[in-house]
Amino acid sequence: MKTLVVFYSTYGHVWTLAEAVAEGARQIENNEVVVKRVPETLPTEILDKIGATDAQKAFAHVPVVTPAELVEYDAILFGTPTRYGNLCGQMQAFMDSTGSLWATGALVGKVGGAFVSTATQHGGQEETIRAFHTELLHHGFVIVGLPYAWQGQMGHTEVTGGTPYGASTVAGGQGERQPSANELEGARFQGRHTAEIARKLALK
Repeated sequence: MKTLVVFYSTYGHVWTLAEAVAEGARQIENNEVVVKRVPETLPTEILDKIGATDAQKAFAHVPVVTPAELVEYDAILFGTPTRYGNLCGQMQAFMDSTGSLWATGALVGKVGGAFVSTATQHGGQEETIRAFHTELLHHGFVIVGLPYAWQGQMGHTEVTGGTPYGASTVAGGQGERQPSANELEGARFQGRHTAEIARKLALK
């Protein structure tokens, strides 16, 4: 079985979640897990201006995914920052490039889900994941979220991401907050749970 974790990250928060998602997916025996990123669409001068150039060096070694590769995997989890309650432009551009896969039904029956990062606690985490789910449904994915079997989303003693739709983190208005231990555990749970569902469907 093969699982792909594909992400876009501006400052590294989503990349950190992606690594945790992959870690969880690797807990499923005989599951080959690959982490890739979508192409950058912003020009270098804009990345420099918003302070993303240095931050992105940390994950510059991660290979860039192509749409054609998606057909090779049984499960695919997508990570994106939130932009006004929706996917970031880079991830949307990648999804827009999968039209030929949609036309041929190449992704029908694959298992998938999404995870996100927002600047603020109520910055559109659930809205963004549900928007991503809509796109995955058009492709015929079997969607897996982050069920309440993961008890980390039940607490109220700390600021934390984690929704029944998918893992998430709160980055802070200046990107100063890194994913917490609780948020990373949610990401690991989602990765493991999604791969587990894909395995069960493959065995039927």
